[in-house]
Amino acid sequence: MHVLIVGGGVVGLACAYALTDRGADVTVCEAGTLGGGSTGRAAGGIRTQFSTRVNVELSLSSIPVWESFADEFGVDIDYRRPGYLFLARTEETASAFRDNVEMQTELGAPSRVLDPEKARAHVPELRTEQFVAATYSPADGIADPHSAVQGYADAVRNAGGDIRSNTPVTGLEREGDGGGESEDDDSRAWHVETPDETFEADAVVCAAGAWTKRVAAFAGLDLPIAPRRRQIAVVEPDGDLPDDAPLTIDLDTGSYFRPERDDTAIVGGHFADSDPDVDPDRFDESMDVDWAVEATERADDCAAYFGPETRIRNGWAGLYAVTPDHHAILDEVAPGFVVAAGFSGHGFQHAPATGEAVADFCLDENECDVDVSDLSLDRFEAGETLTEQNVA
Repeated sequence: MHVLIVGGGVVGLACAYALTDRGADVTVCEAGTLGGGSTGRAAGGIRTQFSTRVNVELSLSSIPVWESFADEFGVDIDYRRPGYLFLARTEETASAFRDNVEMQTELGAPSRVLDPEKARAHVPELRTEQFVAATYSPADGIADPHSAVQGYADAVRNAGGDIRSNTPVTGLEREGDGGGESEDDDSRAWHVETPDETFEADAVVCAAGAWTKRVAAFAGLDLPIAPRRRQIAVVEPDGDLPDDAPLTIDLDTGSYFRPERDDTAIVGGHFADSDPDVDPDRFDESMDVDWAVEATERADDCAAYFGPETRIRNGWAGLYAVTPDHHAILDEVAPGFVVAAGFSGHGFQHAPATGEAVADFCLDENECDVDVSDLSLDRFEAGETLTEQNVA
């Protein structure tokens, strides 16, 4: 069986790896460089602290791959587990935290609820008077997305997979469309056009991230996935932020920070009232200075590491591929056309489990240990959308 994957970010390559590992012939078409889209601009977070079961399960299923990545793939992804600390300013948010932790621990995640004073054990300069509760999980951490892309790509090539960079997909057509053949005939091949070659594939996987809506339109599909711009700043704190401090999220304001290398820190968050779609080929990839100042001030309101002497060193902007309920679409949305996109900022961490789910769809198997039926496309039409509360 030949599967063509559109998108050479970490999700697409994880899908390619899972498929080659099960014996499929795979071609990956990436419009630019591998990992050059959203993967290369990700913060690298890996966490179990979500508010829906399917997101927690995707994390729990993926973490063993990240833990063993260096041994299995021969690439060090700098996987560290300082944890994630979520903070609540309101009783409403704190109540949701308690419900979330109950669900997370039921599924096997070691998260727990803390009062603000106990949270100081993880973030000593936390402004505890601002908060009413916190949650922490030692299972959460960060890794390097660039290295993960390298590891997956090497493994796919070693297994005989064909990876084409600088190869945009420019057209998709299913064999016999418009020719009177039965729409229920699942055996018809897909013809995938690129500038240099037309490929024939038994199945197509769209893992194009923020470009997914555009790619799916070639196949006559209208997917509710929007490209949204998000920013990250690298700063030099004027306080002593410990190297092992967790990634800390002030959920009620959307602000977050974590230590980075060389005595720097990353600060981020989306604070604007509007969140317009952007053209993924023509968005501003640089950081807005006014936004960086606000992000630093919000981080300082959370913990006393980011005062007036904090220096903004640099930063960048990337894209989230956002669905209306901030959950991925992971589904065979048309015969032989599988979508793995719309992760709303969580694609990197969920890539290993996503690859297994996609391989199941393509090969009609049942090897993935996560039930992804809640992530089907038809949830939007059926009014059965999910609610992910822990989004920053």
